Amino acid sequence: MPGSPAVVMRLVASAYAVAEKAGTIVRKVLHSGELGIVEKTGANDLQTLADRLAQQSICASLSKRFPKITIIGEEDLPSEVIQEDLIETGQSEEILQRSCPPEYSQLKEEEIVVWVDPLDGTKEYTEGLLDNVTVLIGIAYGGKAIAGVINQPFYNYQLGAGTQLGRTMWGMLGLGAFGFQLQEVPGDRRIVTTTRSHSNKLVTDCVDAMEPHEVVRVGGAGNKIIQLVEGKASAYVFASPGCKKWDTCAPEAILHAVGGKLTDMHGNAYRYDASVKHMNSAGVLATLRNHKYYVSRVPQSVLQALKSD
Repeated sequence: MPGSPAVVMRLVASAYAVAEKAGTIVRKVLHSGELGIVEKTGANDLQTLADRLAQQSICASLSKRFPKITIIGEEDLPSEVIQEDLIETGQSEEILQRSCPPEYSQLKEEEIVVWVDPLDGTKEYTEGLLDNVTVLIGIAYGGKAIAGVINQPFYNYQLGAGTQLGRTMWGMLGLGAFGFQLQEVPGDRRIVTTTRSHSNKLVTDCVDAMEPHEVVRVGGAGNKIIQLVEGKASAYVFASPGCKKWDTCAPEAILHAVGGKLTDMHGNAYRYDASVKHMNSAGVLATLRNHKYYVSRVPQSVLQALKSD
């Protein structure tokens, strides 16, 4: 392949290695037994040592290699010198070998925004529901989520000793998504996945309006999008302003790369420019197929309560 890979391909290749490193950090903190839990805004909004170290690792590693990109992380951390052993310099060779979609081949570092959730599903992490936990690195250009990396640090953890723990998936518009087997929910079954710990009447009314055959309540936005692309759910319905841009950027890119859709409850896309507000204040509705059906079922009460940005 002539010349060096495009900036965005090098960034995705780095983000892949960096997400794997963050996943290792998340596992190490759990195994140490010292989670260092602090409440941010309450008992459902926690931060652990794993959140802090993983974010330091991701942000420092990416900004060292790509000093001009904008990185927005979930955790509000003080500036401090980062330990050298938190820096990841590796890149995924497999991603570097791929051709960049032509529309992104000329992107400059300063045009790119990276949204980081170092540990999505912190509450579940502290409660031992480890399959809900993900590390999310989303890459946006022109306000659009164009690529994403999701690491599941504890994938396969129920299988016990001797199992390869963890996996990393990635996707990019124009290239597709990799690291998992794309599957759809069979036939016309409507399986809705929704929040486990942030429910209220609006959330449950909206889920009921979808007339689901089954409802799955799990933690983590990244985890719910994985359910969509692996055929365990047909829609992720969350009629509440609880989700943030770092929760949805990476999962949205992977979902869109395989033909799915993530919007607010009105069916409008979210923007991921550096200047946008962090809250997804009009809720999240994500599907692999039949997005229009689910948007059409959203009750008027939800649309009135959750105004589009």
